[in-house]
Amino acid sequence: MNRLFLMRKPYLFQGEKYLNKGKNYFEGWYFKNTSENNTISFIPGISIDNKNKKAFIQVINNTKSYFIDYSIDSFKFSHNPFEIQIGDNIFSQRGIHIDIKDNNQNLKIYGSIDYEKSKNIATNLISPNIMGPFSYIPAMECNHAILSMKNKARGLIYFNEDMIIFNDGIGYIEKDWGCSFPKSYIWCQGNNFEKSDSSFMISIADIPFGILNFKGIICVLIINNKEFRFTTYNNTKILEYNVNDKFINIKLKKQNYTIYIKSEYTMAKNLVAPVKGQMSKNILESISAKVDIILKKGTTTIFSDTSKDCGLEIV
Repeated sequence: MNRLFLMRKPYLFQGEKYLNKGKNYFEGWYFKNTSENNTISFIPGISIDNKNKKAFIQVINNTKSYFIDYSIDSFKFSHNPFEIQIGDNIFSQRGIHIDIKDNNQNLKIYGSIDYEKSKNIATNLISPNIMGPFSYIPAMECNHAILSMKNKARGLIYFNEDMIIFNDGIGYIEKDWGCSFPKSYIWCQGNNFEKSDSSFMISIADIPFGILNFKGIICVLIINNKEFRFTTYNNTKILEYNVNDKFINIKLKKQNYTIYIKSEYTMAKNLVAPVKGQMSKNILESISAKVDIILKKGTTTIFSDTSKDCGLEIV
């Protein structure tokens, strides 16, 4: 499949050429689903290093996280329409079907969630995804794409003895691919705001670039279908960056706009991230964090709201 074609459609599987090679590579999708009282995320993907090839699904909810290994042969994909399958589990932009049984972890999850009315970032030839022109650089350690900032989620998931109903649920979809996650980064995502129909995502990471290293910024806030983007490639500046193991307090400025972001961990759980293709780096993620956002134009506040049920990672 042509690389430029895949780049313009980042939700598609990008790594077909690595399936029969030993080169270090990973690719993973992130499907977050929030109901009135529960949040559950599924992370399907593949991991390839010199010795091992495998598929996997990670699961995280408000109380626990799980990592389920699968044979690489159980991984199937389709480009038209987009769909990936791992074992009996199916993931697409239209929804997900889950059928996970792991006796070693006393885990049984099954059910389906349908997605509709997806809202996402604007794209064009220069910015085929949130990474903008950096998308065209083939040797990036980690590529990131937002696939749905917010969508309706409807369905039913049975999680062991619990039943999670998604009547007016909210979904979020993103993905990463490359060889390794950044050595250090923050990531925060929220689309369950108290006062507005808004969605938000930020990641600031240490990016290796040849012999250089820089802080890469991707941040987007969508308020009632209007997008405000703060990124390295549109000359966003970091005015404040206070980060510790449990808390972020960040201030970014682009032209006449300034955005203030505050969030902190609640009930963080273990996940596994890739290093040189191998799923070997332990990280913590909360999917029940809170984020406070203020957006100003000049000295005038044009947005101030709080989202609950947020994803937060601080590495």
